[in-house]
Formats: sequence, structure tokens, C-alpha cells
Amino acid sequence: MAAYDFNAPRLFLDIPMREGARHTLDRAQANYLLSVLRRAAGEPVLVFNGRDGEWRAEIEPTGRKAADLVLRAQTRPQTPPGDLHYLFAPLKAARLDYVAQKAVEMGASLIQPVVTRRTQGDRIKLDKLHANAIEAAEQCGILALPEIREAAPLAEAVAGLAPERLLVFCDEDAPLADPVAALRQAAGTRPGNAPLPLAVVIGPEGGFTPEERALIGDRRNTVRLSLGPRILRADTAAVAVLALVQAVLGDGRPGD
Repeated sequence: MAAYDFNAPRLFLDIPMREGARHTLDRAQANYLLSVLRRAAGEPVLVFNGRDGEWRAEIEPTGRKAADLVLRAQTRPQTPPGDLHYLFAPLKAARLDYVAQKAVEMGASLIQPVVTRRTQGDRIKLDKLHANAIEAAEQCGILALPEIREAAPLAEAVAGLAPERLLVFCDEDAPLADPVAALRQAAGTRPGNAPLPLAVVIGPEGGFTPEERALIGDRRNTVRLSLGPRILRADTAAVAVLALVQAVLGDGRPGD
């Protein structure tokens, strides 16, 4: 049996959650549940706020196109988020939406746009990043939303990483080598297989400049990886490295 009910619609609600709590749906939410999904009175909706776990709510119509949600019971307790920071050079709008959603799906706990010399993306709209994070979390059963930070210069973002955080640097000029072995070697031995704080940095379409490459590579506790013999688009590289890091060092490890 599946561990998660994908049949019930799922909504993010930024409200305290407790049994019996009532939430009046805004126009967009009511239209989505009543008109698009054609949900009727008493039918379940899963709701979460990123703090209080997931709850089963029921629809109580209050008009022809209006309804409340009444929280009935918690379906899943809040789980602690992972510890994976995703640093990336901004992209054009449509691909930025994709990257933000995939980062959330792959377990990023923090999303940090970084400005590089060759960054070509538009000005970052944090509300759009937040909306994409919510959409991904709603669709994929995720309980914790990532922190989303303002765009910062690359040097500032790298300097702000804690020394113990392993930074995975995806470099198209890195020599071809086994990325799994490189990650395991960089992580070293952790007492009790303790979780390792991680960060990933992805450059712009034009790649990092030699100066930026040196700045990242000179940081202690950094591993430089090649993602193979092919040049990947930045959004493709993001998904590839996040999957790789989670499988080898993150919450995708066997037994975690």
C-alpha cells in the first residue's frame, strides 16, 4: 500500500493547525476545489503549513462558490527537514520555475540564487520562487518548505557557508572521474553515519569564469565534480547533481 494518499487534493495553508480549526477558502482555492476538482461537502482535503505536519480537512460549503475547510485529524506528524543548500545562478523565467520546483522535490532545505559574472537570468522574484516551492510541495507530499533567500553575489554566498558544510561544485572542466567515489571520499567517516550538512552550487549557462572557479575551488571542504562527458544545461545539471548527492550522502541513502 502506498505510504501517501495521492487521491485527496493537497493545499498549503499558512495557519496554525489543530483539530476543529476552520479556514475560509479564498476565491482561487474555492474555485480549484469546488469548480475544477468538483469536490463536494464532506470530501477530504489534505493541508499542511510546513510546521504542524499534515492534516485531513473536510469541505463545508458556505455558498454556491464558497466553502470552509474544517480540520479533523493529523495524518502525518511534521518531519525535520534535510540540510541541503542549493545555490544556483538565475535562469530565464520558465526554466527558473522548473529548477525551483525540482530543487524542492529533491529535498533542498534552502534555495539561494547567486549572481555570477555570466548570469543572464532576469531579476529574481522571490514571491514567484516561493509560489513554485509551494506548488511542488503540494503535489509531492512534502511537509517542509525550503528557506528562500535573496539573490547574493557568488563570493558572498560561498563565504556564508558554514565551514563544516560540504560544498559540491559542479564544474564542466573537472576531469572525468567517478562522482560517487569522489563524494564518499570528500565526506569521510562520520560517527554513527551522522547526517552531513551539504550544499550544491550550479553555475550559469556560460559557466563560471576562471576567477569564480578558483574562488569556489579554494574553499576548504569543497568537492569538484564532473557530471560526465556531455555538457548539460544548467537546469538539467541541477536535477542530476541533486539526485546524485541525495543518493550518496543525503536522505536517499539505503537505510535512511
